[in-house]
Amino acid sequence: MTPTVPRSLRRGDTIRVIAPSTSAAGMLDDAHREIRDKRFAELGLTLSYGEHVAEQDDFGSSSVASRVADLHAAFADPDVAGILTVLGGYNSNQLLPYLDWDLIGANPKVLCGYSDITALLNSILHRSGLMTYLGPHWCTFGMRDGFDPILRGFTECLFATDEFDLTPAAEWSDDVWFRDQDDRTFFRNEGWWVLQPGSGSGRLVGGNLITFNTLQGTPYMSSLDDSVLLVEDDLEAHPASFDRSLTSLLQQPGAEGIQAVVIGRFQRRSNMTRSLLEQIVASKRELNGIPVIANVDIGHTWPLATVPIGGQVRVETDRIRVQKR
Repeated sequence: MTPTVPRSLRRGDTIRVIAPSTSAAGMLDDAHREIRDKRFAELGLTLSYGEHVAEQDDFGSSSVASRVADLHAAFADPDVAGILTVLGGYNSNQLLPYLDWDLIGANPKVLCGYSDITALLNSILHRSGLMTYLGPHWCTFGMRDGFDPILRGFTECLFATDEFDLTPAAEWSDDVWFRDQDDRTFFRNEGWWVLQPGSGSGRLVGGNLITFNTLQGTPYMSSLDDSVLLVEDDLEAHPASFDRSLTSLLQQPGAEGIQAVVIGRFQRRSNMTRSLLEQIVASKRELNGIPVIANVDIGHTWPLATVPIGGQVRVETDRIRVQKR
């Protein structure tokens, strides 16, 4: 099924900020607000906020009813052109049994976030037929330094063309920028790791691996058949746990139809190395004969690209071309 592509963003649009995972409590008036507000103003975007965006419970989130209400209100509001999530977390999959898939599908608009938002992005693609976007959260726009590549990727994917190439950033960072904007370290990017050469194309699915795997065995799981599989993980993963999670995913129905794999850059605390990842990939007979490209600017390091979940992607040894249609 060809997904519905929401119209591109343009100057003058209103963006609704919602918190399907972690609450915005404490973030609306934090030290990064001025930077965030200026960035959105320069894009010509007006921000509005879900009614329950700053509610907070003992898990740093809010009730399922509040989160569902804000998501439904964002899709139903004709004045809202796009939706950004506050942050990731652990529990966006709690919302899935309560979502009105017909409402979402009848009101196509940009939905962008990453990490735990992977569960929403892929389930909405599968159940509503709406293309979604793996990319920066609302809070990411408060990053002072090193944000330019993130902004270019965001505008290229959501404002501009229907087709673009992913290219390696010149440098990257793996720091907790929001705790200290002056304590940043940037590393020279060695480029992509071509773990298996070749070419393959298909619909992009996936995102954060451990979150994507929470959809296994549910009615919300995206099809892996004829797909380009995107996976990344954060510092809570380590080589053995990543290997186990990837193995589980490759044992799902349709995995034999995966056409290519794109793996995002690992955080340093994961202790993943190129050699270890090469061994993990080589041990997966399900991946024999298809291209596998790793160390791509997607995941929990900076910068992170913006890509369409449900978009058509062609992976070649030295090129990743993304199409929204």
